[in-house]
Amino acid sequence: MNSNQIRQAFFDFFENKNHFIEKSAPMVVKNDPTLMFTNAGMNQFKDIFLGNSPAMNKRVANTQKCLRVSGKHNDLEEVGHDTYHHTMFEMLGNWSFGDYFKKEAISWAWELLTETYGIDKNNLYVTVFEGANDDNLDADEEAKEYWKEFVPENRILYGSKKDNFWEMGDAGPCGPCSEIHVDIRSENEKKKVPGRELVNKDHPLVIEIWNLVFIQFNRLSNGTLQPLKAKHVDTGMGFERLCMVLQDKQSNYDTDVFQPYIQKLAEMAGATYGKNEESDVAMRVISDHLRAVSFAIADGELPSNNKAGYVIRRILRRAVRYGYTFLNFKEPFIHNLVPQMVKKMGGFFPELPAQQDLIMRVIAEEESTFLKTLATGINKFENYIQNNPSNKIIDGKFAFELFDTYGFPVDLTQLMAREKGFDVDMKGFDAGMKQQKERSRAAGNVETQDWVILRPSEEETIFLGYESLEAEVKPIKYRKVTSRGKTLYQLVLDKTPFYAESGGQVGDRGTLKSDDITLHVLDTHKENNLSIHILDKIPEEWPDTFIATVDENKRRLTENNHSATHLMHSALRKILGTHVQQKGSLVDEKRLRFDFSHFAKVTPEEIEKIEYFVNERIRENIQREEHREIDMGEAQKMGAIALFGEKYGNKVRVIAFDKDYSAELCGGTHVNATGQIGLFKIVSEGAIAAGIRRIEAVTGEIAEKFVNEKIQTFEQVRDLLKNPKNVVKAIEQLHSENEKLNKQIQQLQKAQAGNMIGELKQKVQKVGDINFISVKLAIDPQMAKDLAFEMKKEMENLFLTIGHFADGKAGITIIISNNLVTEKQLHAGNIVRELAKDIQGGGGGQPHFATAGGKNPDGLEKAVSRAVEFVNK
Repeated sequence: MNSNQIRQAFFDFFENKNHFIEKSAPMVVKNDPTLMFTNAGMNQFKDIFLGNSPAMNKRVANTQKCLRVSGKHNDLEEVGHDTYHHTMFEMLGNWSFGDYFKKEAISWAWELLTETYGIDKNNLYVTVFEGANDDNLDADEEAKEYWKEFVPENRILYGSKKDNFWEMGDAGPCGPCSEIHVDIRSENEKKKVPGRELVNKDHPLVIEIWNLVFIQFNRLSNGTLQPLKAKHVDTGMGFERLCMVLQDKQSNYDTDVFQPYIQKLAEMAGATYGKNEESDVAMRVISDHLRAVSFAIADGELPSNNKAGYVIRRILRRAVRYGYTFLNFKEPFIHNLVPQMVKKMGGFFPELPAQQDLIMRVIAEEESTFLKTLATGINKFENYIQNNPSNKIIDGKFAFELFDTYGFPVDLTQLMAREKGFDVDMKGFDAGMKQQKERSRAAGNVETQDWVILRPSEEETIFLGYESLEAEVKPIKYRKVTSRGKTLYQLVLDKTPFYAESGGQVGDRGTLKSDDITLHVLDTHKENNLSIHILDKIPEEWPDTFIATVDENKRRLTENNHSATHLMHSALRKILGTHVQQKGSLVDEKRLRFDFSHFAKVTPEEIEKIEYFVNERIRENIQREEHREIDMGEAQKMGAIALFGEKYGNKVRVIAFDKDYSAELCGGTHVNATGQIGLFKIVSEGAIAAGIRRIEAVTGEIAEKFVNEKIQTFEQVRDLLKNPKNVVKAIEQLHSENEKLNKQIQQLQKAQAGNMIGELKQKVQKVGDINFISVKLAIDPQMAKDLAFEMKKEMENLFLTIGHFADGKAGITIIISNNLVTEKQLHAGNIVRELAKDIQGGGGGQPHFATAGGKNPDGLEKAVSRAVEFVNK
């Protein structure tokens, strides 16, 4: 069976067991502060396990795209070095939400593996939970009894709490699990050591293939366990490992999941996979990372320097680095593999073909940028070696700088160092890594206490904010959250008029009042489908009800911007083309920000057309059409735009302003009619990534203020120009005159520099064989630089220091002949840093040329007089 057939057989099997086949959720997680990426199949069902949402289907199966770059066996730097761990992987799973439990889960797992897939029963081992004294839990004899119907007892093993008790986190739903392991060693190896002795021993050929989790407890933050009212089943089977077993391979990378990419890479590099370990690792790394990066981009997460975007950039750069170092790729290459991946996986993941052009453009741009960064880092490394020829140990801080700033993994630095006869101070490097991790951990350290139940409720919070900004509400539960020394409280209500941040629209603010109690709602956001109200304090005694009131002005302004965003989205698609797709947005009371796919700068003419289109719709005062709880199919027939990277249910909400103009799936709040927006004005447009543009705009009163400020600025310019009839022509004339004057100044400065060169030559002091000059001059930094390089041409063995001052600012310029840098071990950058202390400044540069600036011109005299000390060292 090929991989696509294996996946389809899984779906068919569970569909015949009355399971609903759920689509994969996006790999990039939203509305869950505890996760950046989906790292397990159960993530999209977390709300159900937590009791925050009802299960639409009691039985579900799917394949979930997951990403793991940390944790046990998932260190990014190790991926590609073994045969079975990955960053992005598919997790096949089946779920029961309060329906079947251990008996059916065990029976069906065995049936699928041994009958549908035909795995030899004698190669399978199973584990059950052995119990745990610290939690007062007995062994899972129930699961063992069910397994005994299929498996000899000598192949049923007890597993520890670490391996056989699954937990969502430090707190939350959990329960015992039962793992199925497969032994794919040769018969000779099996005779030497029984498979049962290698289960959970990290043997690459005796591996876990399926984990059946029986969720029956809830762990509180104090560590105690509470039985759940409803018991659930959550199973996860690694798709890539399953393919390895069924295709009779001993490496995931040898299956048809990865081989097409590996063979293409081998062809591109003129190499043969299986002949050289270093190039083999490189090809495995690239083929793995290709999938991770492509799926992330398709789900709307672009490479960046922040949070999830940083993880994606780091993965992509690691792939580029392996190709650069071990396959000799000096030009962008990974993007060329995307069409092959889309062809392979696009049938099951339609977001890939729909986003193929964008994926390729973003990857190609990132590759190009990083290859330049690599070249810069290599030059920096070469300069370090040149400036420290006698010290054969590369400083750990420098190695960490290469890693942190230039993306150099330390093994690349070690490789380059060995080629030069150097070693790397790994203790210093590890110290830098440790400090970075501690900073990251401290930044993300949040202490969350258990929920305090005020009123038992299993119902979802009812949102009233579409119709009303005020309502009588009941507090349901609250908890205390402490982060970076600041304590806040999270409150859940039975119903609420407060909109929780979602879909780019910020959360509402307002108040909760009851008699003499007033609580300020600082923000509202969603977490695992809960609408959470953020408070800075809580009452000593909770009243039965509050009057919840939303900040009306903030909501009104936010609605203006949200509805304007929809109109602008429609305008972009009509004016730029239907290839435009939303890639991100932010809507608050001050502005709107909209990221979209487009491969060229939006011209001033196009911006004018977009503004005209939106403002025309505003003037038409189009009434909002709202369709709640309609079938997804019906919404699509209406032409409603859905966003890639969003997870939609079977029932959706559509917002339209005349369906011919704008119709989108949206859960946010909007104006009743477009006339409320008042005015729309774009304030900026630019690129944020390859193929991704960003527009920022304002509406209503803020747009009026923006336009008025522009008019005022124009009038001020007119006044300064003495009220000419044609302001633009007057500015052009002024600019032309300024250029002429600058040329005259440059000519005078050159003449002055020529005179200065003669004067400087007369001030040469002989220090050994060095022509030493150190002077203080009333010139600007550019003239000092020009003068220094002219002197270098004119005089050999030169060490020149110029202390210069102009416009109240001080500076130091040092230039040293190249031969002195090598022979005398002089370094202008190091010297200028020391001298800069005298002018209360700082600087640096190259060994032969460096500059510094400071705020104390009075210190120049001391600085130029001290320069000779560095020649005599």
